[in-house]
Amino acid sequence: MGSIPVSHPSKPLHHWWIGTAILMIVAGTLAIWLPFAASIAVNILVGWLLLFGGVGHLVFAWYSRGLGSTFLKLAVGILYLVVGFYMLTHPLQALVSLTLALAIYLVFEGILETILAFQLRPLPGSWWFLVDGAITLILGFLIWRTWPWNSEWAIGMLVGISILVSGFTRLMFSLVSR
Repeated sequence: MGSIPVSHPSKPLHHWWIGTAILMIVAGTLAIWLPFAASIAVNILVGWLLLFGGVGHLVFAWYSRGLGSTFLKLAVGILYLVVGFYMLTHPLQALVSLTLALAIYLVFEGILETILAFQLRPLPGSWWFLVDGAITLILGFLIWRTWPWNSEWAIGMLVGISILVSGFTRLMFSLVSR
């Protein structure tokens, strides 16, 4: 793979990177301290996003009636609405599915962070992205191995750990690249 050309950040941008990293560290720490609340919050957020997405799909189906199958477009919109409504009205049951989806997401994020580490290899501190990728991969496999018994706390805990590690990675990268 080719490397991505990256320039060093300017001073104001550098301060934003550090501020964002610190916010990520705080958010990750809160999610670790309150894993059940964080799990429910993630579930509710995803439920609302699906509801909004369902409305968007239905509007698209209505205004694009001549482009392809209207039935399929309506079916996708209704599926979004049903799943979003279910997640909002049955958050504990929805956490089981969401926990498995999170495990899959973390595995793919870990792979992408590892690829990014090799693309940024010429820059000082780029190895932090490799550390982030490895930890994220491990978290993805851990959640998958203990699923579904960990569904009430795993999402909040693992999202918290992932955000904390990503924040720490960005902070270290920002400090090293000064």
